[in-house]
Amino acid sequence: MMRSYSQDMSGGLENVPVLIENSVPKEAFSNFQYVLESVQGPGCDIDPSVVTLPGCSCRVQSCLPNSCPCLRFGQMYDSKGRLNQQQEDGDFSRPVFECNALCACSESCQNRVVQKGVEVRLGVFSTDDRGLGVEALERLPCGRFVCEYAGEIIGSQEARSRQLSQTPLDMNYIIALQEHSGEDRITQTFVDPVTIGNVGRFINHSCKPNLVMVPVRVHSLLPRLALFANRDIERYEELTFDYAGGQNSSTDTRKWDKAPSGTLTGADVDKIPLRKVCHCGASNCTGFLPLDMSVLH
Repeated sequence: MMRSYSQDMSGGLENVPVLIENSVPKEAFSNFQYVLESVQGPGCDIDPSVVTLPGCSCRVQSCLPNSCPCLRFGQMYDSKGRLNQQQEDGDFSRPVFECNALCACSESCQNRVVQKGVEVRLGVFSTDDRGLGVEALERLPCGRFVCEYAGEIIGSQEARSRQLSQTPLDMNYIIALQEHSGEDRITQTFVDPVTIGNVGRFINHSCKPNLVMVPVRVHSLLPRLALFANRDIERYEELTFDYAGGQNSSTDTRKWDKAPSGTLTGADVDKIPLRKVCHCGASNCTGFLPLDMSVLH
């Protein structure tokens, strides 16, 4: 379906304009600040804009896996910048580290993808029953980087507080990323794009998505939540990802429709909204948006 687009949501910040359908009212973005990548929010002890990871000394145009420390887990992108991440034993996936601002390699290094920002044409439009959505305005091959899910990186208690303050009519945008590593270690990252974020905020859920979320580290140990095409996507096709993750057991990406973990009082329980109906229309649709029961304990 062809829609009419004009205004750039990013205000010229992105490499390619993020267009807004003409029928979308301007009020939809009145309290929204567009950012290129996630920012530090309440409860987050690390500023994601500060370069804390060491750089490589590869004085080459493009780094090689056998010699670059940034590629110690393997080459995650092909020569066209497409994700070629492979699943390991037990459905675990390898960490993704890009070359950063301290690296000696060129800006055209094959291991620089997510940090370059949006480079595909995207359009934000009004759906019939799911608020706003995002569609591809060009064909996207499998593995193509689309955008980040950017917002405020906040602490667990702040996430819980924000979640409990919502009413049943409020839309929920908080992503809870859980990364599993050796010896049952779990690292959590909470991203809330409700007032500060990017185009990723408007991408809807599907039980059969065409995007996959991958945590990618560039300048900091704080991951950037990168969305890649998990199959070829046609022009004017709506973009979706699974709010519950579901791609592998090493990365668990959850978008709450109930409160984050912590001790809940009786008053808190009364504030927890009912499960929201899923309108993705997929053949395997579960009927409801993902719900992480563990966050209630």
